[in-house]
Amino acid sequence: MADRYLNFTGTAPGRFLTRRLGLPQPAPLHRFSAERPRFEGKLLHLTAGEPAHREELGKLLAGTGLDVVSTAATASQAEHPVAAVVDATAVTGLDTLADVHAALHPVVRSLAAGGRVIVLGALPSPDDHHQAAAQQGLEGFVRSLGKEIGRGRTVNLVRVAGPVAGAESTLRFLLSPKSAYVSGQVIQVGATEGELTLPENWDRPLAGRTALVTGAARGIGEAVAETLVRDGAEVVLLDVPSAEADLAKVAERLGGRALPLDITAADAGERIAEFVPDGLDVLVHNAGITRDRRLANMPAERWSSVLEVNLASVLRTTDALLEAGAVRRGGSIVATASIAGIAGNTGQTNYAASKAGIVGLVRSLAPRAAAEHGVTVNAVAPGFIETKMTAAVPLFIREAGRRMNSLGQGGLPVDVAETTSWFASPGSGAVNGQVVRVCGQSLLGA
Repeated sequence: MADRYLNFTGTAPGRFLTRRLGLPQPAPLHRFSAERPRFEGKLLHLTAGEPAHREELGKLLAGTGLDVVSTAATASQAEHPVAAVVDATAVTGLDTLADVHAALHPVVRSLAAGGRVIVLGALPSPDDHHQAAAQQGLEGFVRSLGKEIGRGRTVNLVRVAGPVAGAESTLRFLLSPKSAYVSGQVIQVGATEGELTLPENWDRPLAGRTALVTGAARGIGEAVAETLVRDGAEVVLLDVPSAEADLAKVAERLGGRALPLDITAADAGERIAEFVPDGLDVLVHNAGITRDRRLANMPAERWSSVLEVNLASVLRTTDALLEAGAVRRGGSIVATASIAGIAGNTGQTNYAASKAGIVGLVRSLAPRAAAEHGVTVNAVAPGFIETKMTAAVPLFIREAGRRMNSLGQGGLPVDVAETTSWFASPGSGAVNGQVVRVCGQSLLGA
């Protein structure tokens, strides 16, 4: 459904009226397209303190194709840079935390519309409360800057807990149009179980890999499948038998295979493993339902049906596929949470419980899956995404959902798909146990 307010604010009368009335002025977002696949312009490589890996990080940033400017003197003179990366991994106290302000203060106003700010931090140390305080301070800094920076710009924090080379996939994602609706997030990049496998071609990082997407007949699932194919994957599309006709059309369009199957079936995991005897590299748990009603008015069936589809089926099929070795080493599991599971929503105790359960699954399973199976486990947590479901929401609630985020607009299914594909990339093997909100930095929740 078209966002008429966003379109109106892009006109001269719209800009005048919204400015006079103090209304939100959302900026059109630059998303990935074949015509504009990446940003062009200057990237400022700034530092706080004395980072130990400045040269190595500089090489990673140069690989993005942007024009890296890495001295403070020339950075302040760069006109409208498209991105600024501040390496704050060496921040250990309030004196070096002040360097973050000193690095960004002169340049943040000149950052191009739709630009990116990335702060690299270290893990807060349990043995040094001064370092821990300063590094935790970066989180508040990033979230606040994301809410004030405006003009479609995004701000994110990447905590480097392993070799900086493991952050390459994450930096490429956040410094590209693919991350247009990801802001105010804290992403941890750790060490990997074994050597990290980087894609031969960063434009098609999933080449030669097989992915299965549940709930793929429409909406976000269809967008995820389409994006995985664009990035080189062969896809298996799964949805309920009642959606078989739509599923077949999507599979034919994408050159994939359709698997009509009720994911809540007790033997769903076994049947998936039989359908892909050579195994999977990517498992995307996208299928989900809502049955909204306040708890006082919610019968047991509404509760149990949502928990069964959104959480129990994910637990069962994940366990079965891992036990069968159907997800190959070096593979990834990506589940779909929701900001409802993080912040809660009126009338959604069932849905929020199921999506919070996904967060718990990811945090618990991720380290064990990596150690025992060589598989990463992460989750996307969408906010307000423009789908047929949200189009049916009453007007004022829909408008509130669109505007109550730092970007002042709803996201698109492709925004969730891009984040899923980044998680699925073999280059993201150092990203594990993460829950990334795709919500334009929603004002609901952290």
